[in-house]
Amino acid sequence: MNFLAHIYLSGENDLIKIGNFMADGIRGKQFDHFPLDVQKGILLHRFIDTYTDSHDIFRKSTKRLHDRYHHYAGVIVDIVYDHFLAKNWSNYSDEQLESFISRFYHSLHDNYDILTEKTQGLMPYMIERNWLLSYRTVDGIHQILTQMDRRSKNISQMQYAVEELKEFYDEFEEEFTSFFEEMKRHAKVKLLSL
Repeated sequence: MNFLAHIYLSGENDLIKIGNFMADGIRGKQFDHFPLDVQKGILLHRFIDTYTDSHDIFRKSTKRLHDRYHHYAGVIVDIVYDHFLAKNWSNYSDEQLESFISRFYHSLHDNYDILTEKTQGLMPYMIERNWLLSYRTVDGIHQILTQMDRRSKNISQMQYAVEELKEFYDEFEEEFTSFFEEMKRHAKVKLLSL
Protein backbone atom coordinates (compact mmCIF):
# COMPACT_ATOMS: atom_id res chain seq x y z
CA MET A 1 0.00 0.00 0.00
CA ASN A 2 1.23 3.45 -0.80
CA PHE A 3 0.37 6.93 0.54
CA LEU A 4 -3.30 7.11 -0.43
CA ALA A 5 -4.23 3.71 0.96
CA HIS A 6 -2.33 4.33 4.21
CA ILE A 7 -4.17 7.62 4.72
CA TYR A 8 -7.55 6.10 3.85
CA LEU A 9 -7.07 3.15 6.20
CA SER A 10 -6.38 5.52 9.11
CA GLY A 11 -10.02 6.43 9.66
CA GLU A 12 -11.06 10.00 10.45
CA ASN A 13 -8.38 11.05 12.95
CA ASP A 14 -5.97 13.53 11.31
CA LEU A 15 -3.06 12.70 13.62
CA ILE A 16 -3.40 8.97 12.96
CA LYS A 17 -3.41 9.77 9.23
CA ILE A 18 -0.25 11.86 9.61
CA GLY A 19 1.53 9.15 11.62
CA ASN A 20 0.57 6.53 9.06
CA PHE A 21 1.67 8.81 6.21
CA MET A 22 5.14 9.61 7.55
CA ALA A 23 5.92 6.26 9.21
CA ASP A 24 8.30 5.02 6.51
CA GLY A 25 10.86 7.59 7.60
CA ILE A 26 10.69 6.59 11.28
CA ARG A 27 12.91 3.70 12.32
CA GLY A 28 12.68 1.37 15.28
CA LYS A 29 11.02 2.59 18.46
CA GLN A 30 12.18 6.21 18.24
CA PHE A 31 8.71 7.72 18.04
CA ASP A 32 7.55 8.17 21.63
CA HIS A 33 8.03 11.95 21.41
CA PHE A 34 5.10 12.20 18.96
CA PRO A 35 1.52 12.72 20.16
CA LEU A 36 -0.20 9.43 21.02
CA ASP A 37 -2.43 9.43 17.92
CA VAL A 38 0.60 9.94 15.65
CA GLN A 39 2.22 6.95 17.40
CA LYS A 40 -0.93 4.93 16.66
CA GLY A 41 -0.65 5.92 13.00
CA ILE A 42 2.97 4.73 12.88
CA LEU A 43 2.03 1.38 14.42
CA LEU A 44 -0.93 1.04 12.05
CA HIS A 45 1.38 1.73 9.10
CA ARG A 46 3.73 -1.04 10.19
CA PHE A 47 0.83 -3.44 10.60
CA ILE A 48 -0.48 -2.60 7.10
CA ASP A 49 2.96 -3.11 5.54
CA THR A 50 3.50 -6.46 7.28
CA TYR A 51 0.02 -7.68 6.40
CA THR A 52 0.36 -6.55 2.78
CA ASP A 53 3.82 -8.00 2.16
CA SER A 54 2.80 -11.44 3.42
CA HIS A 55 -0.58 -11.63 1.66
CA ASP A 56 -1.00 -14.20 -1.13
CA ILE A 57 -2.87 -11.81 -3.43
CA PHE A 58 -0.23 -9.08 -3.09
CA ARG A 59 2.48 -11.66 -3.74
CA LYS A 60 0.63 -12.80 -6.85
CA SER A 61 0.71 -9.22 -8.13
CA THR A 62 4.41 -8.79 -7.35
CA LYS A 63 5.33 -12.12 -8.94
CA ARG A 64 4.09 -10.78 -12.27
CA LEU A 65 6.76 -8.04 -12.05
CA HIS A 66 9.58 -9.77 -10.24
CA ASP A 67 11.63 -11.03 -13.20
CA ARG A 68 11.95 -7.52 -14.62
CA TYR A 69 12.02 -5.33 -11.50
CA HIS A 70 13.32 -7.69 -8.79
CA HIS A 71 12.98 -6.23 -5.27
CA TYR A 72 11.29 -3.10 -6.67
CA ALA A 73 8.24 -5.19 -7.65
CA GLY A 74 6.60 -4.63 -4.26
CA VAL A 75 7.09 -0.87 -4.46
CA ILE A 76 5.52 -0.84 -7.91
CA VAL A 77 2.51 -2.88 -6.80
CA ASP A 78 2.03 -0.54 -3.82
CA ILE A 79 1.68 2.34 -6.29
CA VAL A 80 -0.45 0.33 -8.73
CA TYR A 81 -2.83 -0.56 -5.89
CA ASP A 82 -3.12 3.13 -4.98
CA HIS A 83 -4.11 3.74 -8.60
CA PHE A 84 -7.05 1.39 -8.28
CA LEU A 85 -8.08 2.90 -4.97
CA ALA A 86 -8.05 6.39 -6.52
CA LYS A 87 -9.74 5.27 -9.74
CA ASN A 88 -12.53 3.48 -7.87
CA TRP A 89 -12.67 5.90 -4.95
CA SER A 90 -16.48 6.18 -4.98
CA ASN A 91 -16.64 2.46 -4.10
CA TYR A 92 -14.80 3.18 -0.85
CA SER A 93 -15.91 6.64 0.26
CA ASP A 94 -18.90 8.95 0.04
CA GLU A 95 -16.51 11.92 0.03
CA GLN A 96 -15.07 13.14 -3.25
CA LEU A 97 -11.41 12.18 -3.69
CA GLU A 98 -10.42 15.80 -4.28
CA SER A 99 -12.03 16.84 -1.01
CA PHE A 100 -10.42 13.98 0.93
CA ILE A 101 -6.99 14.90 -0.43
CA SER A 102 -7.47 18.61 0.20
CA ARG A 103 -8.43 17.96 3.82
CA PHE A 104 -5.33 15.83 4.27
CA TYR A 105 -3.05 18.50 2.77
CA HIS A 106 -4.61 21.07 5.13
CA SER A 107 -3.98 18.82 8.11
CA LEU A 108 -0.32 18.58 7.11
CA HIS A 109 -0.12 22.39 7.13
CA ASP A 110 -2.03 22.62 10.41
CA ASN A 111 0.30 20.13 12.09
CA TYR A 112 3.53 21.15 10.39
CA ASP A 113 5.49 21.40 13.65
CA ILE A 114 5.04 17.73 14.49
CA LEU A 115 6.04 16.44 11.05
CA THR A 116 9.41 14.81 10.55
CA GLU A 117 12.00 16.84 8.65
CA LYS A 118 11.71 14.40 5.77
CA THR A 119 7.94 14.93 5.61
CA GLN A 120 8.33 18.71 5.87
CA GLY A 121 10.72 18.59 2.90
CA LEU A 122 8.48 16.32 0.85
CA MET A 123 5.23 18.14 1.56
CA PRO A 124 5.52 21.20 -0.73
CA TYR A 125 6.60 19.08 -3.69
CA MET A 126 3.86 16.54 -3.06
CA ILE A 127 1.15 19.19 -2.76
CA GLU A 128 2.36 21.22 -5.74
CA ARG A 129 2.30 18.15 -7.99
CA ASN A 130 -0.76 16.75 -6.22
CA TRP A 131 0.65 13.24 -6.06
CA LEU A 132 -2.36 11.74 -4.34
CA LEU A 133 -4.78 12.85 -7.05
CA SER A 134 -2.35 11.91 -9.83
CA TYR A 135 -2.69 8.26 -8.79
CA ARG A 136 -6.12 8.26 -10.43
CA THR A 137 -4.76 8.05 -14.00
CA VAL A 138 -2.30 5.73 -15.72
CA ASP A 139 -0.37 8.83 -16.88
CA GLY A 140 -0.14 9.97 -13.28
CA ILE A 141 1.19 6.57 -12.22
CA HIS A 142 3.75 6.76 -15.00
CA GLN A 143 4.94 10.15 -13.72
CA ILE A 144 5.24 8.83 -10.14
CA LEU A 145 7.15 5.74 -11.28
CA THR A 146 9.46 7.89 -13.42
CA GLN A 147 10.22 10.18 -10.46
CA MET A 148 10.96 7.17 -8.27
CA ASP A 149 13.17 5.67 -10.97
CA ARG A 150 15.19 8.90 -11.07
CA ARG A 151 15.70 8.70 -7.31
CA SER A 152 17.18 5.22 -7.79
CA LYS A 153 19.47 6.69 -10.48
CA ASN A 154 17.43 4.73 -13.04
CA ILE A 155 18.57 1.42 -11.56
CA SER A 156 15.02 0.29 -10.72
CA GLN A 157 13.63 0.86 -14.24
CA MET A 158 10.28 1.49 -12.55
CA GLN A 159 9.27 4.01 -15.17
CA TYR A 160 8.66 1.10 -17.56
CA ALA A 161 6.27 -0.72 -15.20
CA VAL A 162 3.36 1.17 -16.71
CA GLU A 163 3.75 -1.30 -19.61
CA GLU A 164 2.84 -4.19 -17.31
CA LEU A 165 0.10 -2.12 -15.71
CA LYS A 166 -1.51 -1.66 -19.13
CA GLU A 167 -0.94 -5.26 -20.21
CA PHE A 168 -2.33 -6.82 -17.02
CA TYR A 169 -4.69 -4.02 -16.04
CA ASP A 170 -7.74 -6.19 -15.38
CA GLU A 171 -5.74 -8.74 -13.40
CA PHE A 172 -4.16 -6.07 -11.20
CA GLU A 173 -7.53 -4.42 -10.61
CA GLU A 174 -9.20 -7.69 -9.66
CA GLU A 175 -6.33 -8.54 -7.29
CA PHE A 176 -6.46 -5.12 -5.67
CA THR A 177 -10.23 -5.28 -5.19
CA SER A 178 -10.08 -8.67 -3.48
CA PHE A 179 -7.08 -7.76 -1.38
CA PHE A 180 -8.39 -4.36 -0.28
CA GLU A 181 -11.64 -5.74 1.10
CA GLU A 182 -9.60 -7.92 3.43
CA MET A 183 -7.14 -5.14 4.21
CA LYS A 184 -9.92 -2.76 5.24
CA ARG A 185 -11.34 -5.25 7.73
CA HIS A 186 -7.98 -6.09 9.28
CA ALA A 187 -6.85 -2.45 9.47
CA LYS A 188 -10.10 -1.47 11.19
CA VAL A 189 -9.64 -4.18 13.83
CA LYS A 190 -6.01 -3.18 14.35
CA LEU A 191 -6.93 0.49 14.69
CA LEU A 192 -9.47 -0.33 17.38
CA SER A 193 -6.84 -2.29 19.31
CA LEU A 194 -4.27 0.55 19.38
